[in-house]
Order: sequence, then structure tokens, then C-alpha cells
Amino acid sequence: MKNAPDANVLAIDGGGTHCRIAYGSCENHSLVDMGAANVSSDFEGAVNTILGGVEALCAKLQMPVADLIACPCYIGVAGVTGPQMAARLRKALPFSHVQVTDDRPPALRGALGAKDGAIAHCGTGSFWGVQLGGAQKFAGGWGYVLGDEASGHWLGRAALSATLETVDERRCATDFSQSLLAQYDGAAGIVRFATHARPEEIAALAPLVCSAAAQDDPLALALMQAGAQEITQSLTALGWHEGLDLCLTGGLGGEYHPYLPPALQARITAPAAAPIIGALALASDFAREGVA
Repeated sequence: MKNAPDANVLAIDGGGTHCRIAYGSCENHSLVDMGAANVSSDFEGAVNTILGGVEALCAKLQMPVADLIACPCYIGVAGVTGPQMAARLRKALPFSHVQVTDDRPPALRGALGAKDGAIAHCGTGSFWGVQLGGAQKFAGGWGYVLGDEASGHWLGRAALSATLETVDERRCATDFSQSLLAQYDGAAGIVRFATHARPEEIAALAPLVCSAAAQDDPLALALMQAGAQEITQSLTALGWHEGLDLCLTGGLGGEYHPYLPPALQARITAPAAAPIIGALALASDFAREGVA
């Protein structure tokens, strides 16, 4: 399929909390915001979210669905763990000219543009990325069961687990742990909630941890410090070094700023753009590659 380099493109950025779908260019586009889209934890739900978003965007644009799905499309969505999952998602969707990856490349491209740097992305899930000389390298993003260190889910789960440790007197109780016990009507209520909670419901506890840490609650402080240590170790393993800029992205990323080592704090810079802008840029790259 041939496409003009400056043609409008379709971009989809999906994660554990929301899925954004945009049509146009980085500079001028229309956007809809949908619910969570993670193809590993809920494949059918993610597909339905994307399809629903396409319909909503068409309605907003007053554009036939057939025209939109014929555009060059880039999809970066959580849970795409390799080529097999990417192929499965391509097959489940109606797009005729589409590239599928996980949600890490659009976040890195959006945050850094073309410059060297690193990101620590902490939302419902988490991952780390470094861009050097145009080459991208990633770690993490393996999901809440086996990874997602320092993410909202990780932090919320750690808070519940640590609170249960205070019940066992393996940790000292704090105002924060007592508030969680009161919120869930005791240890049994915490276990009951955690057994049935969706990832985003556990991740919703993360702001409570951040707020308690800001008030110097010892347990909450320890959790934030542990998350910051995970970020530091992961970025160092990827090749971050002094002098390289760092963007803290995702709803939780910026909360770790005061808990990171001084060398990292000194290089923190605001992201250039949101992941959906990165997805639009990657969609434009993909469209240009399709021009003979």
C-alpha cells in the first residue's frame, strides 16, 4: 500500500489504565480516550476497547469506519510480549496496514523525541527504556504477575502485604497501615479484596502510599524508597549514566523523584510529549516506510 509521507495516520496507545486513539499528525490530530487495554491480561477486552475507540473516533470525525481502518496504523499496547501476540492482535483487528508493538516504544519516542535519554515509566504497570544514538533498549513490562516493579500495582500490593506484616508484628504498625486495616475492615478484608481485585483496583492504592510518604509515614516511606531502588537498579543495568537525561513518565513516575539518588534527580527533565504523540510519530514513520 502506498501512502503520501504527509498523510494522516491512525495511532493507538493502550495501557493498564486507559487507551488513547488518535487520527491526524503529531501537530494536528483528533483524540478519544478509552478504558484499559492490556492484551495479556484481557485480550478480548482490549480488542473491544480498541474497536469501541475507533467507532467513537469516527463519530467524532464524522468519518466512515472503512476510511479510518484503511489508514496506516501504529498500535502500541500493553501485553504484546512478542511476535505471536502481535500477530494475534493484528488478526483480531480490521486494519489493513498496521504495525503492532508493546506500549514501550511510543512512550520512549514521545518522551524523548530523537534525543538520547532514558525513561522510567510507572503507571498501572512499569518499564524502563534508554535511547542512545537512535537505538532503543527496554527492560521490564512483563506484567503484574511476574514484574512491573515500582508500578502502581506493585506499590499497592506492597502496601497491602506490608500491612498484613504489621498484623503479624513483623513490621511496626503506622498510621498508614492502620488506615488500610480500617478501610478494608481488618486483615480478612484485605485478603478478600486482594483475591478478587483487578490490577487497576490495586494500583488505585498507590496515591494513598504517596500521600502517606509525603507525611513521613515510616511504612509508606519504605515502600517509596524500595520503588526508587528498583528504578535505579533497572536504569543502571540498561546503561543510564551521569549526564544522560531521565524522564519520569506514567501517572506514578514523578512521585519517585524525591526518593531517587542525587545523580538521577539532577538529570530529571519533563517529557517532550505524551505516549500518544510518540505513537503518532511512529505511525508516520510506518507510513513513510510504505511508500515505494
